[in-house]
This record gives sequence, C-alpha cells and structure tokens, in this order.
Amino acid sequence: MTTTVASVTDGTEGADGTGGAGEAPYALSHLDALESEGVHIFREVAGEFERPVILFSGGKDSIVMLHLALKAFAPAPVPFTLLHVDTGHNFPEVLAYRDRTVARHGLRLHVASVQEYIDAGTLRERPDGTRNPLQTLPLTEKIQAERFDAVFGGGRRDEEKARAKERVFSLRDEFSQWDPRRQRPELWQLYNGRHAPGEHVRVFPLSNWTELDVWQYIAREGIELPEIYFAHEREVFNRHGMWLTPGEWGGPKDGEPTETRLVRYRTVGDMSCTGAVDSEATTLDAVITEITASRLTERGASRADDKMSEAAMEDRKREGYF
Repeated sequence: MTTTVASVTDGTEGADGTGGAGEAPYALSHLDALESEGVHIFREVAGEFERPVILFSGGKDSIVMLHLALKAFAPAPVPFTLLHVDTGHNFPEVLAYRDRTVARHGLRLHVASVQEYIDAGTLRERPDGTRNPLQTLPLTEKIQAERFDAVFGGGRRDEEKARAKERVFSLRDEFSQWDPRRQRPELWQLYNGRHAPGEHVRVFPLSNWTELDVWQYIAREGIELPEIYFAHEREVFNRHGMWLTPGEWGGPKDGEPTETRLVRYRTVGDMSCTGAVDSEATTLDAVITEITASRLTERGASRADDKMSEAAMEDRKREGYF
C-alpha cells in the first residue's frame, strides 16, 4: 500500500519535466499508510460514538491496536476503557503483560470472567477443556451491561475466511449477532456507524494488516511484547499435531507424554487450544524472517478452536464472538 500526496507547485515546470520550483512530492510507506488508516479509524469512532471500548488481551494485535490509539490522541490520554474476556486458562506471561500495560498508561480495564459464569452454573465446562467458545456470553453481556456502543477488536482479514469478508465497521444486532447480509459499503474510507438502540458496532482498525505487517510495525516502533512470542524452552505435549502447554485445563491426557522443546507462540489465547510452533527465533528480525517464509496463517498453524469445523469462526461470529 503506497499513498501519494499530491505536490503543490508554483506553476513553473522544471527542466526534467517535473513540477519545478515549489514541488514537494511525498509518498507514505506501506506501514505509514496502515498506521494512518488505523489512527483515522480511532478518531472517527471517538467522534461518532459515546461509549467505545478496546478489547485488550495482551496479544500482539491488541498491543498494536492500543499503540495506535495512544498515537491517535497523544498527548491527551486514550478516551476509551479496555475490556478483556478472561477464560481462566490464559498464559500467565500474557496476563502479567496486560496488567503492566494498563498500569503504565493509567488505563481502566474491565474483565469479563468465564470462570465466574462457570461457578454460577450459567456456563458448563466442555469435555475437551477448551474455554474459547465459552467467551461469547461473558463478552456480550458485558457489552450490554456497560452500554458499549463501539467495540474495537484486533481481527485481521488475512487470519481466517470469515474475518476476510467482514467490514471495518461491523454492525451487531441487539443480541450482538453478526449478519453478513447487513454489511455496509465502505467506499473511500467512509464508515457508517449508525445503529439502533441496543445495537453496537464492532470496529477492526487492523483489518487490512497482515501478520507480517504487524511484526514489521512492532519492530519499527520498538513495541514491547510478552516473552512467549519469542523462542524459549517450554514443556509441551502433542495433541492432534499441535504442541500444547500442560495446565489445569486438563492436559495432558494418558498417552500424551510431555517433552521440553524450543518453541514460540504466533498467537495467544486459551491455553487449551493455542499451540506453540517449533522455532529458534529469539529476536524480532528472526521472527520476521520466519513469518516471511511461512505458508500457513497463524490461526491455521496454531489454533485448535478454528479446526472444530469448516465454518467454526463464522458460526461463533454469528453468535456474538469476534
């Protein structure tokens, strides 16, 4: 993506056929154009909505999203609160990063707890131990209780085919459900945030980014990440071809021996369905080189919850998930 800003000239032409004196051609780099788009989306939401919130898990996409929000409103504070749906099976390193970041920037964090819903009997543990599909009810009820009318998410179109067909401004009905047939055109970066009482809009500032864009931007901006994104030794076990971390969620089972391997995580979520990948990438440059050579998306390579069915993600999005 390259955005060219038209030059301003004094009407004279140079000897080489360019605009002559007064010409100031300038082109945004690919990352600058993506950053500019993201900043524009944050400011657009601030102007259109009353109670926006940013989903922030401590994963790399939500970290980049928060970085864009900080840039969009600097030197003023970010005018939004943060929201995290805690499955109770999150990686400790990621939760520690989340809390440090919230404290460093003086932000307010809402937490919707899946464990509290299980303890109350509203939700029931799944036989496979994964809690990712259980996030929908705590998320939607938190949105309704706090009357959030715009919810920022870090979804990208390159991740998965259901996300590939969703707009930047994605309307959700009064039950937080997504209907692909109700999507609105977004020509010339004009976003329609109109919604009826009880409805809200999910907003995806990183829609046009790729995994490689995210990592290159993190490297350029010097953004700190949780350490599990880089290669480290970890005790893991193999289930259905994925390296999972043992934990209270129920792994490993009999016949699933653990071993210590050099791995890293391309994406982070519930420990029960987020797999590590074998890697020796301990630096940003090494990670970028590794991703450049990869032919699998991060979710295709490391998310078991997306493999439950061919339409697993779209089914969850229709129910209210991101």
